[in-house]
This record gives sequence, structure tokens and C-alpha cells, in this order.
Amino acid sequence: MAFSQLLKEARKKKRLSQTELAVKLGVTQQAVGKWEAGRSSPDPTTIARIAEILGTTTDYLLGLHQPGPETDAAAERFFGGYRESLIPVIGTVKAGYGALAFEEDYGKEYANVKDPANYFYLVVRGDSMEPRIQDGDLALIHRQNTLDNGDLGVVVFGDEGEGTLKKYIQRGNSIILRAFNPDYEDKVIKGEELNHLYIAGKVVETKAKW
Repeated sequence: MAFSQLLKEARKKKRLSQTELAVKLGVTQQAVGKWEAGRSSPDPTTIARIAEILGTTTDYLLGLHQPGPETDAAAERFFGGYRESLIPVIGTVKAGYGALAFEEDYGKEYANVKDPANYFYLVVRGDSMEPRIQDGDLALIHRQNTLDNGDLGVVVFGDEGEGTLKKYIQRGNSIILRAFNPDYEDKVIKGEELNHLYIAGKVVETKAKW
């Protein structure tokens, strides 16, 4: 099914008029009308915003993912009964005042998880984890404040630091944050510095996306 049709169906399901959707997006009703008529298409950022407003995903609106009874049944068979849930996609994890903040809302994507409230997707930035994980990939993260030796996790170092996806290594009284890209040196954290290390969660899976 085309984007124009999927957009119209999702909008009606949300019980929004073209004008109401346009107001939320900051565009004209005519623009929304052209999208639904198939005469033009919004940019990727706008599609992500539309998906957020309509409670769906960019994949669904682009015709890449259309869940139904068959896919639900398949999910139950292959994922131990876990249904596909919409998980928030964020751009940044930061630390401040001893707590973690999740910033930059990119809408939602599907994941097969038991407790969806304890997960989030993070848009990976930079090339430090190449070649295994590319800039722009999506990482599915389980929210937790501890990691085991060898886990791949999202950690924040420093009160004003920003979250980074790294391999977590315990060595004696030190923690090593290791990139997959050999061009990046290990970050060794020890002593009082450990008080400024925040763990946002554990990487469950990654996928090419953004």
C-alpha cells in the first residue's frame, strides 16, 4: 500500500482531520491533502513527526511494516509470546544532577520485548563502533544501571557528558570503555572518576535504520 493511503488510514484511525494534522505539523492543510493524494511526499523528518502524532512508525507509513493477525501469530511463535510493541526512539542520553535524561524524540519503532516500558531505541552517532555498528543505526537498549563484564552498553561519563555506545570491560578496580573501531583508544575510568560513570542500559540488538 502506498504512503498516501497509509497516511490517510492512520490519520482517520486517530480521528484527526487534515487540518488538525496540519496544525500539529506546522504545515498547510493543502500540503497534507497533496500527500494523501499522492501528488507530493514529506521529508523523512516530517514523516517521523507524523508517525509520532498518529501513534505509528515510519516503517508502517512507508509500507515497510504492516502488522496484522498473521504477523502477531508469527511473533508469538518466534518470540516466546512477546507481542510487537512501540518503543520510543531517542537521539541523546545525557547525565546531569546525578540523573539520566533522554532527549531528542524521533518517534517510535517496533520491537518484540516482554516489558516495553523498560526499553528504548537510541540513534547511534559517529563511527567509533564501525564496522559492526554504523553511524545512524538504531540500537535497542534495555534500561538498567548495571552491566556485566563484556556487555555492550550505553554509558555516560561526566556530569555534563553524553551517552556513548561502548563495550564495558571490568579490570580490577577500573572500568574500560572500548570501541570496535581500532582508531579509537580505550577510555579507562578509575578511582574517583567512577562516581561520574552512569549506565543507561544494555544493548540488546542493533539494526540499520536512519
